[in-house]
Amino acid sequence: MVATDLDGTLLRGDNTVSRVTRDALAATVAAGAVHIIVTGRSVPWTRHVLDDLGYEGLAVCGQGAQLYDAGTHRLLTSVTLDRQLAGLALAKIEAEVGPLFLAASRDGLAGDVLIGEGYRYNPELPVILMSDPAELWSAPINKLYIQHPGLGDDGLARAAREVAGDLVGVTMAGEGIVELLPLGLTKATGLSLAARRLGVTAAETIAFGDMPNDLPMFAWAGYGVAMANAHPELRRVADEVTLSNDEDGIAVVLERLFGPF
Repeated sequence: MVATDLDGTLLRGDNTVSRVTRDALAATVAAGAVHIIVTGRSVPWTRHVLDDLGYEGLAVCGQGAQLYDAGTHRLLTSVTLDRQLAGLALAKIEAEVGPLFLAASRDGLAGDVLIGEGYRYNPELPVILMSDPAELWSAPINKLYIQHPGLGDDGLARAAREVAGDLVGVTMAGEGIVELLPLGLTKATGLSLAARRLGVTAAETIAFGDMPNDLPMFAWAGYGVAMANAHPELRRVADEVTLSNDEDGIAVVLERLFGPF
């Protein structure tokens, strides 16, 4: 099984997948492997990428919270964040570091991403701007996004983990993307569930990623490949470092294993 993260890994800087990487993945599947996308994005932010790729298999979305069948457009599993615990965790973090900018991903196939005042986000992705902070808690959510006006991502994630790590999971998934998740939930959670459905073991899995949220996936998989553009924390534990996402790093490794294509 070939497990690939999306942003910074399978997707290039312009949010497209190159023809070289598409062909490499298609040839890998033709050779008998399974390709599975494992992303921090929730299903509504992932579906258009899957459709563009012609991807019809299982996808792990929302940092492992959602197992999505792209072929039938069905959400097979979904884990939500306890809003009472999230509120308590948020209060503890803000007591430590000061006020935060907030966003939240609502649960479900059509779950909106709510954006609070001051929160920086990718304008290419669909969001709803909140006029009332109470909207954050008005429906089930699968994660909270937090940003700080002064602390960097690593520092914010570290502080959040220190004061609220007994209440929620904390991960850093990219620039400006620190997330609060259900405790114990990681990409490895969703990937192991998908693997059982597919009849594949961890030892038979090669994983590609670029950020600290990929650490649990690397720990679970038999072989972990970090992109050249990966966060130093992930590069340190990777079995291999390949070329960057803009240089077809995934294709380079797959060609060595299954190619030439």
